[in-house]
Amino acid sequence: MPELDLLTIVLLLCAALAAGWVDAVVGGGGLIQLPALLLVPGITPVQALATNKLGSILGTATSSITYYRRVGPDLRTAGPMAVAALGGAVGGAALAALIPADLFKPVILLVLAGVLVFTLARPKLGEYDDLRWVGNGHRRIAAGIGLLIGGYDGLLGPGTGTFLVIALVSVLGYSFLPASAIAKIVNFATNLGALVFFVPAGHVIWTLGLGLGVANLVGAYIGARMAVARGSRFVRVVFVLVVAVLILRLGWDVAEELLS
Repeated sequence: MPELDLLTIVLLLCAALAAGWVDAVVGGGGLIQLPALLLVPGITPVQALATNKLGSILGTATSSITYYRRVGPDLRTAGPMAVAALGGAVGGAALAALIPADLFKPVILLVLAGVLVFTLARPKLGEYDDLRWVGNGHRRIAAGIGLLIGGYDGLLGPGTGTFLVIALVSVLGYSFLPASAIAKIVNFATNLGALVFFVPAGHVIWTLGLGLGVANLVGAYIGARMAVARGSRFVRVVFVLVVAVLILRLGWDVAEELLS
């Protein structure tokens, strides 16, 4: 483990706490936790991504359990979606060391901008459940979404929960609160899938990851309870804010790369 001073440790734990809260409400906690890890002296990008997964999985497990107890998400959707997402995450993680992340940033930026415009243009989006497709058709679409976003999570990660929520709302027709509940179960599976590759490969920094995981867990518990208490409108507001910050963050990265 890299040698860290007390201030760096405190800042990392605060970032993990905030990431857990954001991730539990609407996803996108990796936007906070992964960049913080990349500031650790001597850490490689793959180590940061792997350690981020270890820190995040404790938070997604906590928020999944909290949502399951208080919201009762539809496991007929969450189950196939999570299984497919786990497989996608294993494949994505295997490619993480081979494909430059910079190739994906401009595409993700455009997708997020479209998501934000789409969400703002439809103020009633995600306010109520309006499910599309039934039976096996619904489950196949859910599994396809899980496979695609799971692959992205294993490969890069930040914003996975956000992508899951918008897909569940805009494609499958869930309101924001149950969408967040299902997204947490699926996000747990994608974190697990990525770790299936990263742990045997030796990329995880265990002491650092477990410390971040405890802080992430606390943030996730608080965030999930707040989301359940305040409902879909609250989740929608946080969703719009997180997407806007993701756009600003990725836009800054892309601009820096173009100017360098």
